[in-house]
Amino acid sequence: MKTLEELEDQLSLPSASLIEDIKTIEGDILILGVGGKMGPSLAKLAVRAIEAAGVSKRVIGVSRFSDASMREDLEKSGVETITADLLVEEDLQSLPEVKNIIYMVGKKFGTAGNEHLTWAMNAYLPGRVADKFKKSNIIVFSSGNIYPFMPIGSGGATERIAPSPLGEYAQSCLGRERMFEHMSHRHKIPMLIYRLNYAVEMRYGNVLEIAKSVKEGKAIDLRSGHMNVIWQGDANEIALRSLLHCDNPPKLLNVTGPETISIRALAEEFGRRFGVEPVFENAEEDTVLLNNASHSHQLFGYPSISLNQIIDWTEEWVNEGGLTLNKPTHFQVRSGKF
Repeated sequence: MKTLEELEDQLSLPSASLIEDIKTIEGDILILGVGGKMGPSLAKLAVRAIEAAGVSKRVIGVSRFSDASMREDLEKSGVETITADLLVEEDLQSLPEVKNIIYMVGKKFGTAGNEHLTWAMNAYLPGRVADKFKKSNIIVFSSGNIYPFMPIGSGGATERIAPSPLGEYAQSCLGRERMFEHMSHRHKIPMLIYRLNYAVEMRYGNVLEIAKSVKEGKAIDLRSGHMNVIWQGDANEIALRSLLHCDNPPKLLNVTGPETISIRALAEEFGRRFGVEPVFENAEEDTVLLNNASHSHQLFGYPSISLNQIIDWTEEWVNEGGLTLNKPTHFQVRSGKF
């Protein structure tokens, strides 16, 4: 994996299973918050799956589009785009009625000192969106941050674990879920709440951050010494296929890879590959945010891209000096303050 073109192609490559499911999904797809890290590749994946399935279906992406080039790129890929600020009621109400909604809107970084906007985006807006699209199926992107820290050997939090969010960001994510849940009960809206941690690709994510830290000799904080990750293409595919699993009351679904990954071991593997000794600070604590996605694997199968493949691609990308988004995940943070 050396070029942006190769990466974009891999992220938007539909599987045979997705192509078959797209044939079954009724109606068009509206992606709210398409301008985020995952949205563009999800939209392109949907378009390619629809084309491969030989069906007629619109994919519409909504964002403020502060980056005009992103909108142009999506349009060239077959995605219809709408520029809108969803916190502006006129913009929200002007959106077309679409059968399938993927809600990717949210705010995480910059929460500290700007809590009011985080709550508006993550907890107020969901109620307005659900009221607008009460006749649709809705996939609600959420976060594994709503769970409590879990013991390392626990296998991670399943969907049966009660939320216990730490910090205002995670609390507002639970607020997002509760607002959608309330509207689902009130209007009988089929929904699926999609609890993700952490999606990775070559330009951002936990694996990239660890690889770059090792190569650049930066200390790696081991207090949150274990994690889960999933290839972003697989995470996007699960989101699209989940449109066939929306339910009322909302279905809960954890989304991540099957491994509990040791950050120390991962850093040592990159150190071996780069020919450097990793630098560590602090020691692993007994608990960490871990997500058990075994139910997702039961429904959709294991991710198509393995952890070892992600490591191989990341090594090559870092060695080649590939483009990065410079958007740290702060997955090491244990205070809940982002």
